[in-house]
Parts: sequence; C-alpha cells; structure tokens
Amino acid sequence: MHALNRHHLIGSMGKVGAAGDNAAMESFFALLQKNVLDRRRWRTREDLRIAIITWIERTYHRRRRQARLGRLTPIEYETIMNPTVSLAA
Repeated sequence: MHALNRHHLIGSMGKVGAAGDNAAMESFFALLQKNVLDRRRWRTREDLRIAIITWIERTYHRRRRQARLGRLTPIEYETIMNPTVSLAA
C-alpha cells in the first residue's frame, strides 16, 4: 500500500475470489511480457515505453484476431461497428 501511495496509484478494487475480473488483463500482460519485455534487455525506460506503445498499436490492436469478435482484429471490429472511426484513421 505504501508503494502505491508513494507513486500516486490506486490499488485494484476487485472482489476477492472473482478471478474472471482479472483474466483479460492477465492475458494481456502475459502477451506483453512474451512479445516485448522478454525479447531483450532494455537500455532505458524510455526505450521500453516506446516498444510497449509500438507493440500495442501495431500488433495488439491491428493484427491480433479475437474469437469473440468473429476472428476480426479490434481495429477491424471497431471499423465495422462504427464506420465514422474509419474516416478518422
């Protein structure tokens, strides 16, 4: 708790025993660790920050197909569900 306060963060407010609440985030962080964090040693925090953002924007949102979305990527699904988004991209 002290570490959270020191960094001005708020802890999780999930219910005890509600494992499904964290499943999506645990899956995301497992993919992030496998595809970015464990690939090499990062010289600076800024290099790592840029690598994480790049992976999220180029791979996670644009290439990763999801069964729940009819095997579409999140970007493809969003474009179909909200056609005005495609005009902005």
